[in-house]
Amino acid sequence: MAEKPQPVRVLYCGVCSLPPEYCEFGSDFEKCKPWLIQNVPDLYPDLLKEANVKDADKVADKLQNTGISGAGDGAASSAPKQEEVKRLPGGKIKKKEKQEVVIEKVVRNKRKCITTVKGLELFGVKLSDASKKLGKKFATGASVVKGPTEKEQIDVQGDIAYDVVEFITDTWPDVPETAIFFIEDGRKVPAA
Repeated sequence: MAEKPQPVRVLYCGVCSLPPEYCEFGSDFEKCKPWLIQNVPDLYPDLLKEANVKDADKVADKLQNTGISGAGDGAASSAPKQEEVKRLPGGKIKKKEKQEVVIEKVVRNKRKCITTVKGLELFGVKLSDASKKLGKKFATGASVVKGPTEKEQIDVQGDIAYDVVEFITDTWPDVPETAIFFIEDGRKVPAA
């Protein structure tokens, strides 16, 4: 009787979560190098040689700096902190969204207007409550819809673009007037 085949155990990199054979193709290969040297030194023998050369250079630099260094070198030797960037799988970088409310007037059928309000949710405002308040205040239809970028926005019937700024700042004090912008002729214009 044949032996039952056992599942293959795959080792994954602790930094980029790819198999070690594919780390060199990932976006964070420089960060993976210490992990690879420690856990799978036989896979990348060149890294081990490179690490030994770097260690020797660091020791030589350290000896040279301690013998010659003056008072001014202490601040220069500390590396500047890099800004923390959120990385998604596949090496994509996630950008932090700016907190701003964008108001745009869209004309349809030559006379009818729709005012769209985007970005209120970034200030902690529930869009469903905001659309109800806008509809009651301006006596129009208001609804929460998904925009072209798959983000939710509020569509209000009618041209209330300039009146809505005062209403937003009065109703939600967390939203400063400096964070509200209009889109006019394809340009972003501050409301204040």
